[in-house]
Amino acid sequence: MATKKVVIIPCSGVGKPFGTITREAAYQVTEDDRPEDTRLVPLSLLVLGDEDAQAALTEAEVISIDGCALICATKMARESGGQVSRAFNSMDIYRANRDLKPKGIAELNDAGLELARKLAAQIDQAVDELTGKADGNA
Repeated sequence: MATKKVVIIPCSGVGKPFGTITREAAYQVTEDDRPEDTRLVPLSLLVLGDEDAQAALTEAEVISIDGCALICATKMARESGGQVSRAFNSMDIYRANRDLKPKGIAELNDAGLELARKLAAQIDQAVDELTGKADGNA
């Protein structure tokens, strides 16, 4: 029996390295690490009231990835009818790795990319837990 995909909603913080970190982590999870288990839903579609994006939230586990204290991805997921199962913030991964100073917006520096990889690893673990694969069930 196939399980529904976990919906990943990253921050849209354009022009800020921490927003870019969230998107890089989301792309890594949805395209490389867990493509069979996840689906990316852009925050912009939720803001615009896209019915398909909203429907995807009501039918799946949702992981939000915010880039600042405003937690727009988390708030919009909830306002759009989703239950946020896990919420991440790129600021938290930076606080745990202060030696990595992210720079860049369109392209992150090596430190920013490393933060995105660390964040993606945490999200991968959450996806595994939500899909039951963390318990050895596949």
